[in-house]
Amino acid sequence: MSQPPYIRPEFERELAPLRDLPVETPLPLGQRLWHQTWLRKSLILLMLPGVAQTLHALAEDMRNGELPEKIVNSFSTLLKGYLIGSVLALLASALAVTTQFGRDLLSTLTAMLNPLPAIALLPLALLWFGLGNVSLVFVLVHSVMWPIALNTWSGFSSVPETLRVTGRNYGLSGARYVLTILIPASLPSILSGLK
Repeated sequence: MSQPPYIRPEFERELAPLRDLPVETPLPLGQRLWHQTWLRKSLILLMLPGVAQTLHALAEDMRNGELPEKIVNSFSTLLKGYLIGSVLALLASALAVTTQFGRDLLSTLTAMLNPLPAIALLPLALLWFGLGNVSLVFVLVHSVMWPIALNTWSGFSSVPETLRVTGRNYGLSGARYVLTILIPASLPSILSGLK
């Protein structure tokens, strides 16, 4: 016969009342104010220039011609990089659709360079090309070329076989085949890459 489990007897203990505890003094006013998030953020905003100062600096730079010159310089650099990258992507995709070597080259280069952030190439570009617009154009070409090449190649690959055969029946090959058949048929993919 098994014995019942041991049950410990319960008891109640009376505690002495808490009367002589030291009273905490409140934090000084400066510390209490510093713990207010809205106050700290307001101080940060006060250190920034105001709207009036910003508008005055904008008007001054527009009047003396410094800002328009820099805007034109920035846009021309962006446009150069975008156009060069787009043309190189289109050429690489056209080479990939017409030759096996082109397919291998495009797939290898996109696998290696597409995941690489463009800003990671900036130190190398500065070493290779020095300070100036050439380094920036190189980085822009890298950031533009691979997405456009991948979308263009995807568009070229999704062109229906009927259109491809039609182009070959008309005797089209090489650049004429790419310009008259593949680019119009895959324009949505190309525009997606350009976007």
